[in-house]
Amino acid sequence: MSNPRTFVNSPLARIARLVLGRAPRVAMVLGQTVHLSGATREDFLADPEWVAHEEVHLRQVRDLGHARFLWEYLLESARVGYYQNKFEVEAREGARQFMADLQRGTLPPLGPQTT
Repeated sequence: MSNPRTFVNSPLARIARLVLGRAPRVAMVLGQTVHLSGATREDFLADPEWVAHEEVHLRQVRDLGHARFLWEYLLESARVGYYQNKFEVEAREGARQFMADLQRGTLPPLGPQTT
């Protein structure tokens, strides 16, 4: 797991919190930055499952490009909703697998760290 770039108290993440029914904390990926609302960087980094979930989204953005990812994510959310969104399903599964590997002690070596 890397050390992702974060934007704490992001106005865009705050809007997402409101849209998601006043969720207590939200992280959302825009570009290669994790935007946070309701959580500090330390809170976020202290939760390996949450970080792993957002790492999947960071990879999705790298794979598809910023504009295509955002467009496809929004279309998918409009079509099937947030929870069934294929990008969210993949991120939840990636985080679940990361946590299982963490418990088994079978994680791959860490890649380069970024800030």
